[in-house]
Amino acid sequence: MTNSTMTNTLVIIGHPNAGSFNHALAEQYAAGLRAASVDATGAPADGSQVRVIDLAEREFDLLPADRRDLRAPDGDTSHLEPRIREFIDDVAWADHLVFFFPQWWGTYPAVLKAFLDRAVLSGTAFKYGRGQISTRLLTGKTARIFMTMDSPVAWNRFVYRNAAETSLKRATLGYCGVRTIGITRFTPVRFSTPETRAAWLESARRLGATDAAKARRRQPALVAAGADPAA
Repeated sequence: MTNSTMTNTLVIIGHPNAGSFNHALAEQYAAGLRAASVDATGAPADGSQVRVIDLAEREFDLLPADRRDLRAPDGDTSHLEPRIREFIDDVAWADHLVFFFPQWWGTYPAVLKAFLDRAVLSGTAFKYGRGQISTRLLTGKTARIFMTMDSPVAWNRFVYRNAAETSLKRATLGYCGVRTIGITRFTPVRFSTPETRAAWLESARRLGATDAAKARRRQPALVAAGADPAA
């Protein structure tokens, strides 16, 4: 973790179109997180901060120009385009990563895959080791996943084999040392009523508040165990 007295949260919106329902969910999550992290004066109670990466803005080249764009030898990112370096710095800064995306063709949109390809690199997120075991450079971070879809939950599980969540949780985040603490699926979106969507938005807000509360509860435990609050 960056600092045991605070939780820096990075919200990544993986929908290519601005104004999507995923954007609304992300806004509610961030609102719940911020509201639960302030004191009576409205100031951050523990120094916690929230940053948002909105991939609908597409401020980077989705395709790498060559193989060098997929590596950061010894953590050196100087050869990468500025926005990619900012993404990498944001991931390094964050203690908690939160992903919002729709399920398309059983996985997630190309813009989110491009972000992962360009910003989660050998040298900054993991290092290759012997065999299939990596050195996990993001160990200590947590993640939460929100996914919207039209498929029934059972269909997603037994036919798609939870492909989107499994890919992100295990093949990417877990490989780099990030522990996923929750996966929330909102379905079916296409036939949902305004009341259902309002309930989903409230659920996202509550989970933001829950994550803020977990961060606050973790601090006394760290101090009791002798952790250095300034570490």
